[in-house]
Amino acid sequence: MDVSDLKGLFVEVKKRMDVQIDHVRRELGGVRTGRASVTILDTVHVEAYGSQMPLNQVASMSVPEPQMILAQPFDPSLLSAIEKAIRTSNLGLNPTNDGKVVRIPIPALTEERRKELSKIVHKYAEEGRNNVRQVRRDANDKLKKLLKDHQISEDDERRSLDEVQKITDQHVHLIDELQKKKDTELLAK
Repeated sequence: MDVSDLKGLFVEVKKRMDVQIDHVRRELGGVRTGRASVTILDTVHVEAYGSQMPLNQVASMSVPEPQMILAQPFDPSLLSAIEKAIRTSNLGLNPTNDGKVVRIPIPALTEERRKELSKIVHKYAEEGRNNVRQVRRDANDKLKKLLKDHQISEDDERRSLDEVQKITDQHVHLIDELQKKKDTELLAK
């Protein structure tokens, strides 16, 4: 095995870790801060046309002001279904509809709720870090197997293990930054 094959391993490791970063970013986007953001509704599914559909596929979403989200259904007959889906989504939101659009006021967060959400943010970040470490573990196992099968030298293995660790550290640092940023948003009054 030559060095270019090892580069392929590093590319694969980076790709798999990038997927974990994107996952953490999506999860954190769903955590509600005191500000309106359509991403908090990404998990909401509406009963439409006999199946469960993501809210953003049955309505156009907008944020006309910092504490309000508007959902304008593409099909007006879905107004009450959209309202019901948001109300039952466990996001603590209380939507209303005026016959044309669903208005979703975003209530200010209490101190207690901010702390709960902060714990959730930390949980998502820790899961992300663990997943990144799992990718590292898989890569290290591959490298050890290559060494055992005499496909790479001990020097190549050592250099490769260092490179995998470097990639891991970068990704863990990115997750730490995402967590810090979300915590700052949550705890800012």
